[in-house]
Amino acid sequence: MTAPTSAPAPDPSAAPVHLWHAITAEEALDALDSGRDGLSAAEVASRFETYGANVLPEGEKRTLAHMVLDQFKDFLILLLIGAAVISGLLGEVTDTVAIIVIVLLNAVIGVVQEYRAERAMEALREMAATRASVRRAGEMLDVAAADLVPGDVVVLEAGRVVPADLRIIESAQLRVAEAALTGESEAVEKRVEAVTGDETPLGDRLSMAYRGTQVVHGRGEGVVAETGTATELGRIAGLLVGAEGGKTPLQKRLAGFGRALGLAALGLCTIVFVVGIIRGEDVLLMFLTAVSLAVAAVPEALPAVATITLALGARRMVRTNALVRRLPAVETLGSVTYICTDKTGTLTLNRMTAERFLADGQAVAHPDGLSGTVWESYWRGMALCSDVVPGPDGTLIGDPTETALYAAAAGAGYVRSDVEKEWPRVAELPFDSERKLMTTFHADPGGGFVSFTKGAAEAVLARSAEQLSSEGSGPVDMEELEADIDEISGDGLRVLGYAMRRFEALPEDLSSAEHDLTFVGLVGLMDPPREEAPEAVRLCKSAGIVPVMITGDHPATAMSIARRIGIARRETEVVTGVELDRLTLEELEARVLDTHVYARVAPEQKLKIVRALQDRGQFVAMTGDGVNDAPALKQADIGVAMGVTGTDVAKEAASMILLDDNFSTIVRAVEEGRRIYDNIRKFIRYTMTSNAGEIFTILLAPFLGLPIPLLPIHILWINLVTDGLPGLAYAAEPAERDIMKRPPRPPAQSILAEGMATQMVWIGLLLGGVSLSVMALALELGMENWQSMVFTVLCIGQLGNALAIRSQTESVFTQGLLSNRPMAAALALTVVLQLATLYVPFLNPVFRTAPLSALELAIALGASTIVFWVVEADKLARRMRARRQQATA
Repeated sequence: MTAPTSAPAPDPSAAPVHLWHAITAEEALDALDSGRDGLSAAEVASRFETYGANVLPEGEKRTLAHMVLDQFKDFLILLLIGAAVISGLLGEVTDTVAIIVIVLLNAVIGVVQEYRAERAMEALREMAATRASVRRAGEMLDVAAADLVPGDVVVLEAGRVVPADLRIIESAQLRVAEAALTGESEAVEKRVEAVTGDETPLGDRLSMAYRGTQVVHGRGEGVVAETGTATELGRIAGLLVGAEGGKTPLQKRLAGFGRALGLAALGLCTIVFVVGIIRGEDVLLMFLTAVSLAVAAVPEALPAVATITLALGARRMVRTNALVRRLPAVETLGSVTYICTDKTGTLTLNRMTAERFLADGQAVAHPDGLSGTVWESYWRGMALCSDVVPGPDGTLIGDPTETALYAAAAGAGYVRSDVEKEWPRVAELPFDSERKLMTTFHADPGGGFVSFTKGAAEAVLARSAEQLSSEGSGPVDMEELEADIDEISGDGLRVLGYAMRRFEALPEDLSSAEHDLTFVGLVGLMDPPREEAPEAVRLCKSAGIVPVMITGDHPATAMSIARRIGIARRETEVVTGVELDRLTLEELEARVLDTHVYARVAPEQKLKIVRALQDRGQFVAMTGDGVNDAPALKQADIGVAMGVTGTDVAKEAASMILLDDNFSTIVRAVEEGRRIYDNIRKFIRYTMTSNAGEIFTILLAPFLGLPIPLLPIHILWINLVTDGLPGLAYAAEPAERDIMKRPPRPPAQSILAEGMATQMVWIGLLLGGVSLSVMALALELGMENWQSMVFTVLCIGQLGNALAIRSQTESVFTQGLLSNRPMAAALALTVVLQLATLYVPFLNPVFRTAPLSALELAIALGASTIVFWVVEADKLARRMRARRQQATA
């Protein structure tokens, strides 16, 4: 929202009106045709008509019916619906019900997923202030934040949420916490003076207070410059509406697989039907056989297996503090090549900490074992020159920087409440941004008074006449102290200085006490990295994943953290928000793979980074906790929000939430994602090799002069019991040993990659060949139950295949037959069910089977193990080849 058209034009030499931070408070009031007493009621009503309510944008709301219909557009789902209809026509009610349940389950999950995405916008709207203190026509009113208009004068106090984007016109130690919007952990002191520069980052616009941020100290007033969609929070909401959650790798791969499979099934159906008619078979029988085979070719259990595998994986992940909100996102982690993470609260503690202490020529990282008069004065000044107080529950109440200093002094044995008993405060000069200093005055127990001053190191140093050392007071070593300041700030720490001065009596003009100071020492503060972050980054890299830091913080601070945890080493790996603005998307794409730290960035720039990486073919995970992360969380292939410090907006936009805010939890989630995708591929390999065995058995029999080996009921039964129980057991398959030593899967990799298609063909041919060989042998020996024998070979043979392909290389005997207990139970139950179709009398007419003799059963069971032993031999050959290659290397 720009200034009203009725507003008088500002001075041409001034900055454009929309750069509210760059013009003076009076120019802002003039541009908005307002004054310090605010607007009249009539003017408010007029502007409300012009600008509308101060609310965030809402995306187009979709009805429940639209959400439900969208779930049935996937090709595989349509194919399954067709399979259900065909099964019903064939009288296979069990198959029809099972398929319908599977389709409905997937539809419910999809609708719930979309509904949760809609809640992200609601959470963002709830974050905005609901009430505001406003001055209108000189009278103070409490109004709904939605009723604010440009030109309203808003009064801000500690504890209030800023209700709109305000140009500050009055400030009394006003500090605003902007971490949720800019990523900076430290509260920012606001001032009235204009901030020059058209490209000033959001976090440096000290003359502005933005909607949704929190006032933590002092008071102030601001004139409403922007409302609704024109606020910074409104722009983020617009980005969130526009950002699209793309399909996950699994969804893309299964959709492509389903389309290919459907076309192949139709082709096979046609071939079998035509060949049968040419051979003179019954037309109805051939039609039913061809249709049954087409249904068998489609793994209708695939969506169920995928869903259950993802659901079990999600349950396992909750135990490791990762809560999954969208099931397909579990698998996406296994494809991730880049993790874009916010710094504050994600890689760091989101808590300012004093990390460097310098006094009496000593620079230390811990306050232990320091003694002497200089250090006593140092810690005493740190404890007393503070406004922090402990809360009822023991937490510290006050500015984040001051709480860090309070904790450091207390750690050295100087607790403010105890020290003040001997050195009571008698006066103070509060901190302000012009002086960059704070001074407190205390009664000296030895007589007289002493003042302690703290503030920006350069400001304290400039007002110091002498320096305290263990040998007494002496001249200030300006050169050495400036070098110390440069060294500490170069490491990304904020540097403060401490000084003191003694008086026989309090000066009448307290401000004069901030001259001729005795310099005591320096302290360096920063929001430190989480203890586990370096190891998590190392594990990410070992798994072939590139971690990238994206933050609104200062470049020096960002690079300091990046170096400490191993994300980046060189300055050339850093890009700032100002540089990002100058780069086109194409130029950024050329640099994005070599850039590992982004500093001083705005929300839309995070989106730009994620899109640039995606355009380069990368799969991107975005972690974050603030409002500023929400659009990128939604745009990324998987969004990961922080559960403890994360805003509701970030959580609602994310696919996964880290319940412990621990970056290392992502590494465990990546391992789980890879295991899940492995297991889904194992199921596809198993079911398609098995189905190929059925297809080759029926397809090749006529060409070998053999009768049709199986009836439609046999095909559907094998498809139901062998795909169902063993297939679902793959969800419980443990991770293979080398799972975190592999690089991420190429994002464009086919689900049939790494030789799976070839394996489907040769194992299918082997299974079909064994079945037809048993059939030919039975016919040759005059065995009347040959069809029941073929039926049994195909069913039990597939179970041996299920056992053997639990790993591509490792022997099942090394893995352990009981390492996947659900699989062992499923195989045993399937054998029992298959034998029941042969030996339970009332089932014989249903399945058109007959009891096998001992010899017939022995031949069938013996032949059924051939596939298992051949696949195990193939894995042995793979292991031997790998050893030879390793020895050669």
